[in-house]
Parts: sequence; C-alpha cells; structure tokens
Amino acid sequence: MKISIGNIFKGDKVIWMIFLFLCVISLIEVFSSSSSLTYDKASYWGPIVKHGAILGMGLALMVVVQNIDCKYFKVATIFLIIISFILLIWVGLVGETTNGAQRWVSVMGIQFQPSEIAKGTIVLAVAQILSAMQTEDGTEEKTFKYVLYITIPLAMLIGVENLSTAMLICMVVVGMMFYGRVSLRKIGKLIGFVAILGVVALIFILAVGKSETTPDGKNSLTEQTAVVEAPKSSNPLQKIFHRADTWKGRILKFISNEEVAPDQFDLDKDSQIGHANIAIASSGIIGKGPGNSEQRDMLPQAFSDFIYAIIIEELGLLGGIFVMFLYIFLLWRAGRIADRCVNNFPAFLVMGLALMLVCQAMFNMMVAVGLAPVTGQPLPLISKGGTSTIINCIYIGAILSVSISAKKKEPRTAVN
Repeated sequence: MKISIGNIFKGDKVIWMIFLFLCVISLIEVFSSSSSLTYDKASYWGPIVKHGAILGMGLALMVVVQNIDCKYFKVATIFLIIISFILLIWVGLVGETTNGAQRWVSVMGIQFQPSEIAKGTIVLAVAQILSAMQTEDGTEEKTFKYVLYITIPLAMLIGVENLSTAMLICMVVVGMMFYGRVSLRKIGKLIGFVAILGVVALIFILAVGKSETTPDGKNSLTEQTAVVEAPKSSNPLQKIFHRADTWKGRILKFISNEEVAPDQFDLDKDSQIGHANIAIASSGIIGKGPGNSEQRDMLPQAFSDFIYAIIIEELGLLGGIFVMFLYIFLLWRAGRIADRCVNNFPAFLVMGLALMLVCQAMFNMMVAVGLAPVTGQPLPLISKGGTSTIINCIYIGAILSVSISAKKKEPRTAVN
C-alpha cells in the first residue's frame, strides 16, 4: 500500500487539528518548564527529546489504532478486564512507590500506571453494555446493575492509591449512562448514594488522617496541610488507608478559610499552590511569552501536574482560555461523531473516551487555578508523561477509528 499523508491523517480532521495543537503546546511548554530536569540530568535537550520521542511513539500507535475497525474493539474487552484486574491487584501488592503513592508497576523495564489502562477498559466495557441493552424506550432494566458490576470493583482497586482517578472514572460512567438513556431515577439514586458515601468517606478521612502540629499543639493552615506519610505496615487496613494523611491534608488545605498574609505564606510547605498562584497572577492578558516563565524553577511538577499554571504565565489568560477551549471542542466534536453513528457501541465509546479526557483536563486546570484540591491529575496530551501520554494517544486513535469505520447515518435531504 502506498504511504501518503492522506493515508496517515485519516478520520475527523477537527480531531486531528485539536490533537496537533495540543502536541505543539506540549512540546513548547514541557521544554520551557523542564528546567529542573535539565539541571538534574545535566542535559539541556535530554528531557524534551525524551518527551518528543514519547509523543512520536504515541502518534505512531494512534495511527495504528485509527486503522482498526471499531467493531473489533469489542473483542478486546474481556481480555482488558482480566488484565486490568491482575495489574491493579499487582500494583496494590508489590507496586513501585513514587511521591508517596504506590501506583506504578514495571514490565521489562517499562514503568506504567495500571489505572491508565483500567480507565479505558471501564469505558470500553460500559459502552458495550449500554449498546447491547438498548431498547426503543431506553435501556433494559438490568443495564444499571451490569454497569455497576464492572465499574465498582475496578474503581475501588484504583481508588486505594489514586482516589482522584477513581472519582474521575465514576463521573465519566455516570455521564455515559445519562447519554445511554439509563433510567434517570436510577442515576439519581446512584448520585444520592455516592453523595452520602462521600460524606462518610470525608468524615472517615478527617478522623483517621493525621496532620502535623506546632510545638504548642496548635494547628495552622500550613501545618494542617503538611501531611505525614504513614509508615508501611502489614496490617491490611493500614495498607489500604495509608493515603488518608495525604487526602486529609489536601482537603483541609482546600476548605480552609484562614487568611495567610503574603509575608507569612510558607512556600516550602505550600510551594505548589503558592508558586502556581504567583505564575497566574503575574501573567496578564498575553503572558510573558514562551520560555519566559519565572516560576518554573520553583514550582514542583511544573512540567506535569501544574503545567497549566506555566501555560497561563507564558501565554497569558488568552492562552489559558485557548487551551481550555481545545478540550471543549474535542468533546463537542466527539459528540458530532457520535451523533452520526448508526450503531450504538461506537457512539457510546467515542463519547466515553472524550468525556474521560476532557474531565481529566478540567480537573487539572481547576487545581492549577485553585478551584479544586490538589489531585495529581496531569493535563492530557500536554503534561510530560510516559505511558499515560501514549495511552491518551491511543484513546484519540480509537475516537478517530470511530470517525472512519463506524457506519454513518445518511444525511437528511430537504423535502420540497
């Protein structure tokens, strides 16, 4: 087969344009915000070359996936469910710990987070369940139960070490059920139950989690938020809830109304929030220009969790709004693709994947501007990453596959 640009850039052109814009922004901003990595590795080009190679690998896999007929994705569902369960149990038992979280496993020297695979697996499985149980008046009565059978066990395994990701995928599943015409009464009951469960979990975390205190025993904002990682223990309950200290610190930091004067703000303990706020506050409308960030050297995870703050600092409020609308356009375009599908499975799949990417992006941006507690969610396709970037590219490839191979509705013709 003759290889040409047309054979590579197939599928929905708007999705391709959004993807390429995000990649260009990623290369510029990761290069700018990786000064700490450059210093640590004593290599000026090393971090960006590695990131570019990962994006290139992701692009290659995206092209491969877009050329797979979307109907064959169903075949992979059962295998991905089994693999996800095995990997999540594996990471819970012997996973590698980074930044206090045991989320990584290594296979043949490649380190990755099983939760990234599990997210897509849940979306794929839910899309298949919803499509198989559609009726003229909505879905069958058992659909809701089957969706929960798949979602809850995987989400619980994810949530032990990555609570924000578990919450994110549950939100996506609720959105998919709403789009898939599951009974609103059942969805409402589920939301009510989750809200009650959330309150109970919040009380439990605040009761079990620990925070540091001053020598006189009094708590302050910075001292409440400086959490202590629980030591490793053979006790199963302690192993499951060892992240409670971190969760408590983040919650207290977010809900606290204590005003801290600028000269009393502790940039050592609250460096992420402090330097992110400085970056955003000093940006202006058009920013300082690419490569001119002043906070990148002091902001932890400037190239990952808080890259949106660096984007605003360098590209201004206009740049931040532009990035936000790229994700909104991605969701809108996915909706257009889904609306044109004759069959239900590709429509539910494309909407689920788009919801997952966009919800994660919104979480990341809300954290950067102080509208949500710190979650550790990277900005999809922009933040510096490894296998998470590659897997996100695969998700985009699946969306493009639907735009290419899914049977489309005939365009309506005007009747005279």
